[in-house]
Amino acid sequence: MTLEVAVQYAVPRAGVPAARRLHAAARAAWRGTGAAGVTLRIVDAEEGHALNHAFRGRDRATNVLSFPVPEDMPLPPGDGPAGLGDIVLCDPVLRREAEEQGKRLGDHYTHMVVHGMLHLQGFDHQDATEAAVMEALETRVLARLGVADPYRAAASDPAASRECERDVHGV
Repeated sequence: MTLEVAVQYAVPRAGVPAARRLHAAARAAWRGTGAAGVTLRIVDAEEGHALNHAFRGRDRATNVLSFPVPEDMPLPPGDGPAGLGDIVLCDPVLRREAEEQGKRLGDHYTHMVVHGMLHLQGFDHQDATEAAVMEALETRVLARLGVADPYRAAASDPAASRECERDVHGV
């Protein structure tokens, strides 16, 4: 099992968790058996807002957006591993949420990478059953990475956000 992870920075790197931590989070959440690639893009509020508006019709930036590669998208031969998709992380939103929720920024980033990776692999939380399955997977992966259960904290603080965005885009 091989997961190639690329990190793109559209914000200054100062204060953003190290790429190796983001790579580790993505790889820990990878449940596949073959080779795949994922891009993590860290954006500012303007780009996060534009993407959320364009693909979700929502007029605000959000913490994470997942863009799975369409299953029917042909890939050129010999071009490396199959693309799994892109995860967009909005740095200012993650910083604000981490502060509001009393979490370490690195832990919150790790959680959102794991969350986005599970979305790319078909997991969702549109109903209570799906949410329970996805949250259980997230908490197991996060525990292996030394990150506390983010949903336990959210349950004790109703103001804590569980919001994420999932989207599929065509090329």
